[in-house]
Amino acid sequence: MEVYTRPYEERFPQVCLDEKSKQLLADVREPVPAGPGRRARQDYEYEREGTANLFIVSEPLRGWRHISVTERRTMIDWAHCVKEVVDVHYPRAERIVLVMDNLNTHTPAALYEAFEPKEARRLSEKLEIHYTPKHGSWLNMAEIELSVLARHCLGDRRIPERGTLAEEVGAWEAERNASESTIEWRFTSADARIKLKHLYPEIVEESSNEPNLS
Repeated sequence: MEVYTRPYEERFPQVCLDEKSKQLLADVREPVPAGPGRRARQDYEYEREGTANLFIVSEPLRGWRHISVTERRTMIDWAHCVKEVVDVHYPRAERIVLVMDNLNTHTPAALYEAFEPKEARRLSEKLEIHYTPKHGSWLNMAEIELSVLARHCLGDRRIPERGTLAEEVGAWEAERNASESTIEWRFTSADARIKLKHLYPEIVEESSNEPNLS
């Protein structure tokens, strides 16, 4: 929560990273488009074409986001996503404040699996990582972007292959970035101490069993 209260600083961008699977589905029969006085029609049958993964990188204070469509979501895929963040999207940043959930693939060790030690160290030293707590991934603002993506772009649509998926989310990304859509985050540390009280330690005063000698 304290990270989100920091003012915007170009040298230290606050970036949220998340990922989501998307099932690829193809129509068995050609859908009938909508026409005058007629709704679009789609057969209930479909063919499964596997899955794709969406990595979303969002900088809420700047109103910017980027989505990468990958085949899988392994630690190697995550490592390459981070490298893209560092070298392509924020090459001039002194350090990137990175917020994400605590999946076992989201760790600097993944960088050493994907790259040579020198390169992995270079990338890891550019990151200031903040993990959301267990069962608290909703504290990552990238989840809000994924929710908007689902409502505005993906929904229940059948998309048969990764190339089409990349085109669709790319168009959504370009439109949302052009409007510089930001997120108004209102959940504070004070709110967290109430809503997430069970996660905070309690100080309990122990009673003394020593005799009173006064």
